[in-house]
Amino acid sequence: MKNRLSWFWAGVLLAVLNFIVFLSAITNRPIGASTTYPYLADILANLKNSAYFLKIKIPGHWELIFLFGAFLAGLVASLIFKNFKITSIHERWKKRKGSSSLRRLIWAFVGGAILVFGARMAGGCTSGHILSGGMQLAISSLVFGIIAIVSFLVTGKLFYRK
Repeated sequence: MKNRLSWFWAGVLLAVLNFIVFLSAITNRPIGASTTYPYLADILANLKNSAYFLKIKIPGHWELIFLFGAFLAGLVASLIFKNFKITSIHERWKKRKGSSSLRRLIWAFVGGAILVFGARMAGGCTSGHILSGGMQLAISSLVFGIIAIVSFLVTGKLFYRK
């Protein structure tokens, strides 16, 4: 019962977070992260007026703060619960795909590149669509969420088939 309640409270806290970030006095922005990547690329390439950012109000800086906060929260939680560790190959990968660090890093890069490309094609990342859009009951976000979950299940089944 306690384990099921943790999911309930995580949902309640996520709803409170979503409410707070949508307040115009705070950020007036949805939860999301994928705009960070083109934002950083534009800063590095000095392309501040790209066509992509002309249609986005205040791009990038909020998402960068959001990603840093997510990283920091994960780090703090892992230190509090004493399960922090750095590893290039987790046990499930080692069991199914072997212990080659190079192979693991190549697959992680390819998977990440496909994920970011797909996020940009979808007009946002999973956190933007599923968390923010889903809480607003946006049909496009609900459809995206269903397709993303089915895609994750099929990809996992195919990738780890043994």
